[in-house]
Amino acid sequence: MHVCPCGYYNHPEKDCSCPPGAVQKYLSKVSGPLLDRIDLHVEVTPVNFDALASDRIAETSENIRERVMKAREIQSARFGNKPDLHANAQMSAQMVREVCKINAAGQNLLKKAMEKLGLSARAYDRILKVARTIADLAGCEEIQLEHLAEAIHFRSLDREGWAG
Repeated sequence: MHVCPCGYYNHPEKDCSCPPGAVQKYLSKVSGPLLDRIDLHVEVTPVNFDALASDRIAETSENIRERVMKAREIQSARFGNKPDLHANAQMSAQMVREVCKINAAGQNLLKKAMEKLGLSARAYDRILKVARTIADLAGCEEIQLEHLAEAIHFRSLDREGWAG
């Protein structure tokens, strides 16, 4: 979705022409309970020509596919005795508590994020599921602090005033 009516809010090269308050009014049309059900919120800005035409070597789709397939294998093994479960996203709240254990530093980070961002109980579980998936993609058995921080970062639309 666009962040504002003109479509140029936070654009790297063009100025937003919306009047004051228009961005928040526009965003308020999307309900909080709906956003709460979306696990990954990613703000994407247009890529300029120089970045597109650069010789920078990016990770290949094949390498990314390989990491995803390994993560899926990890999840299949994790849920092997539960035929109705195939992925972290399908875990119940009780299973999240069993599978997505975090250390004291992680608990502290998540507590601060919950308080500062005003996150719901649903967001709490979803952050843990996403953190577990990030750890699986990295091939880590335990959820590390950086996995948790990245998962919290993906809740950008939960942040008050994120666009204004």
